[in-house]
Amino acid sequence: MRPRIAGGDFEGRGTGGRPAAKAGIERGSRQFRLVSLALFAAGFSAFALLYFVQPLLPVFAADFHVSPASSSLVMSATTETLAFALLLSGAVSDILGRKPIMVFSMVASALLTILTAFAPSWGWLVASRVLIGISLSGIQGVGMAYLAEEMHPRSFGLALGLFIGGGVVGGLFGRTAVSIAADFVSWRIATACLGVIALASALALWRLLPASRNFGGRRGGVGLPRAFATHLSNGRLLLLFSVGFLLMGGFVAVFNYVAFRLVAPPLSLSQALVGTVFVVNLSGTVSSAWTGNLVARHGHGKVLCAMVVIALVGLALTVPPSLASIVCGLMIFTFGFFACHSVASGWVSQTASTNRALAASLYLFFYYQGSSIAGWTGGVFFAHFGWHGVVAMTGTMFAAALFVAGVLKRRSVPV
Repeated sequence: MRPRIAGGDFEGRGTGGRPAAKAGIERGSRQFRLVSLALFAAGFSAFALLYFVQPLLPVFAADFHVSPASSSLVMSATTETLAFALLLSGAVSDILGRKPIMVFSMVASALLTILTAFAPSWGWLVASRVLIGISLSGIQGVGMAYLAEEMHPRSFGLALGLFIGGGVVGGLFGRTAVSIAADFVSWRIATACLGVIALASALALWRLLPASRNFGGRRGGVGLPRAFATHLSNGRLLLLFSVGFLLMGGFVAVFNYVAFRLVAPPLSLSQALVGTVFVVNLSGTVSSAWTGNLVARHGHGKVLCAMVVIALVGLALTVPPSLASIVCGLMIFTFGFFACHSVASGWVSQTASTNRALAASLYLFFYYQGSSIAGWTGGVFFAHFGWHGVVAMTGTMFAAALFVAGVLKRRSVPV
């Protein structure tokens, strides 16, 4: 059995910059609690800064006189640049280390968000979100790689679930707090305050996260093209990348345009009430942490298929023009989606035996490509067919993801 890490905050390296010994952090240990808390804060910050604009799309459309599809650019522009920047951040962290990249990314993202509050025009607002997408790239993929390297296999699923759960809570906080503030003060004031909170999260990550012990690193970029080729020629990884694209694309489309449905007749909710609807994202915190134990018992394939089906059931419940049905449907949909993301992202990190940060970054590249492309395309469906169009598009994407998950289940032995 692998030894448990017990204290210390140094890089345990032997000659040549390689780890002196492979160790795994066990759940229940002090190190596990420190890592979980630090990465929970990192996930909280990243998703709060990424998604706080989502319920404000109707506000931006009115304030800056743009269409619903155009207003979604504050999301799509961020996720598009985030997707490409992830490829670089994963490779850079393979050279410089995990923790320094994550801390730098969090500080930069927080400062850029504070500057976003002063954007004088629509163009400036979109441009600032592009920069935030770049700066956020050093948190998610690098954090997943850190966990894959440092955690004992028995503890990895729970640790990853907590990391993703932090993102769920952060996304919920960002959406809800800023949306409510937009009704009472100003979205600009709320945005600046959110940036300050993100700075506090960056401090928590810097102080709490232990330095890597099992990070081998690379002296330079030699071998990076080969690493890309290795991952992109791996059939299981390619299928998992496509699952991330399909599921994230549908998820973002739903939450980009549900606010337009909620503020329009017959529901006619205020902006503050629209923000509270996003509390349904808490169900994702439960499912992302819970699925780690399910995967250990039943395997990745079975759990992934089951959770896609659950998400489809939730999506169907959003069709009736009833607030109770919509809220219930969004809660179930979110539960299923984050469970799927936890399973798929964990499967990627455990499938890649080398260059794990790059593998995680490639998964997130396709994941956020889905967000950018479907997030904008959903606006076209909404403009022509209303909410039913968004549901039809998302349902098709999730059905395709279910087919791919079935292929993975048949071809793969649980890891």
